Amino acid sequence: MTNFIVPIDFSVDSLKGLDWAILFSQQQAVNIQLVYVLSSSTNFQAGTADQEHKYAQAEFEKLMKEYQLKLGEGSKIRFIIKKGKVYREVVNQVQSYKNGVISASTHGASGFEELFIGSNALKIIAATEQPVFTLRKPVPEQIKKIVVPIKLERNTRQKAPIAAELAEIFGAELHVIAITTSKNKRDLARLESYAKQVEGYITARGLKCISKSLIGENLAVLACNYAEAINADLITIMSDSVDKWNVFLGSYAQQMVSKSTIPLLNITPKKKYTSSGSSIFGG
Repeated sequence: MTNFIVPIDFSVDSLKGLDWAILFSQQQAVNIQLVYVLSSSTNFQAGTADQEHKYAQAEFEKLMKEYQLKLGEGSKIRFIIKKGKVYREVVNQVQSYKNGVISASTHGASGFEELFIGSNALKIIAATEQPVFTLRKPVPEQIKKIVVPIKLERNTRQKAPIAAELAEIFGAELHVIAITTSKNKRDLARLESYAKQVEGYITARGLKCISKSLIGENLAVLACNYAEAINADLITIMSDSVDKWNVFLGSYAQQMVSKSTIPLLNITPKKKYTSSGSSIFGG
């Protein structure tokens, strides 16, 4: 996570994505690229593309002056003005980087509210395999507690390496919570096995890990309630069952994006292998 792509519409809310990227810049050297997409997806009232471009240029210059002072050592910030559909341009931008990640507010003006609320929020996540941070409330001063929900799906364990990396960057503690709606003994045994594998991986890296098992009627409610109860700073989730063009994600991912007041890291499942050919954490 060394290249942060941040959609900006110059509303106060949209700056949360930038604040999040700045938080990372204070821990390691990162490149931050702000992306503004011209009025095909905004409500700019200036009347012409040239006027809007000048407006965006002027607003970016103000942001550069303000945020250069907040930027961590060795980090860089720049901007780009594009034209097209917002989600496509943002995704195109992040996919031009090997280690790219999107950092975006779920609220904003000028089309961003439409982009990141409801099904459109899932659209941008579904359209890229790169990690996507989504933020609703003001950014915390530090990332001290990261919640890692573990479900019955095999790929749920794939979030462990990224969660561990983030914990190492920020010195955070990891909360591995096994969540399920099932009381079936076989399901519970499998879930416990998955959770223990993740715990073992985390502790082997010398990180603090707190574990808990939760059973309830709704997985998203279980995860959100637990995260809020411990004042967590981040929740990691897998964007399961992605149909890239019909924009379908599992209901759990949908609910987490729409309900969570705590920052989310949305990760697309991938097949990973060890040198011997066996898969790491399934997939």
